[in-house]
Amino acid sequence: MKPLLRWGGAVLTLSWQLLAWDYEGHRLINELALASLPTNFPAFVREPAHAERIAFLAGEADRWRNTSELTLKHVNNPDHFLDLEDLPPLGLNATNVSAYRHEFVAQVALARAKEPAKFPAPDPLVDQDRTKWLPGFLPWRITEDYGRLKSAFSYLRTFEQFGGTADEVANARANVVYLMGLMGHFIGDAVQPLHTTRNYNGWVQANPNGYTTNRTFHGWIDGGYLRKVGLDRAPLLAQVTPAKSVWERTPGTNRDNLFPLALGFVLQQAPHVETLYQMEQTGRLSGDGARGLEGRELLRQQLQRGGQMLADVWLTAWQGAPVDGYLRSQLVLRQSGGVPPK
Repeated sequence: MKPLLRWGGAVLTLSWQLLAWDYEGHRLINELALASLPTNFPAFVREPAHAERIAFLAGEADRWRNTSELTLKHVNNPDHFLDLEDLPPLGLNATNVSAYRHEFVAQVALARAKEPAKFPAPDPLVDQDRTKWLPGFLPWRITEDYGRLKSAFSYLRTFEQFGGTADEVANARANVVYLMGLMGHFIGDAVQPLHTTRNYNGWVQANPNGYTTNRTFHGWIDGGYLRKVGLDRAPLLAQVTPAKSVWERTPGTNRDNLFPLALGFVLQQAPHVETLYQMEQTGRLSGDGARGLEGRELLRQQLQRGGQMLADVWLTAWQGAPVDGYLRSQLVLRQSGGVPPK
């Protein structure tokens, strides 16, 4: 293991042989995001234990997928993808999907109910977690996690400024660390192009171009390929740039709604789906010979994009977090000898 980055005593590590979007790749995205944060970002996230936990939590949402509990699979599995091909048949697109998860589910359900012959119900024996009719929720999950993190920064700021106890501040900081780490997983999923398509693990739609139908394709992109060819970390580190607010990067956007930016980020990765299949078809993802190494650059770029987007969203949540007015009033009351906050 070699050090990735050191600041303030925190040392982040990962192996030389990165595993793309297996755990090590998700972890790398979180580490790159930490490296991108400005020096005035809350310093506690750089403390060794917190930096390590943020990196570790990059794999948490995939660990949930290993469970046999169908109710957890039902709420977790669709958060990892958005099958963009499913939207047009439902009369939906980037301009008319609701930013609210449950309204989006209603849009899908209503469209399916209008044309039941066009949208047959999934086989319950195959669809045990009751999710196969859903296009996925990836940009919704990113948007919701942004709200959770912004809330956590809000009450942390309030505890710090208005007399929170040491335990309250420590607990609030722990919540920020948890949410930062967990959010990284889904932004990492968003930059893996195969999380935007029904053709996520071998081509399953009409296939005039003769793309691979191999059911190990996703795993090869997620880890097998870079496990074979390795990845030089130096370009990744050299290209880390300071995080900026997402509003600063996209002026004129509605600062009260991250969803269009989250959806747009997913859409930006979709064109790389066919690129990956074309690379596989022409041997550029084989890992054999000079030509077989060509796919490494695209994957490197995607990892970098994920780290940058994650850092920008973290920074935006912190900068935009207001003082929690209710909590402040309760803390003031406690300071005056009244009832402590509940």
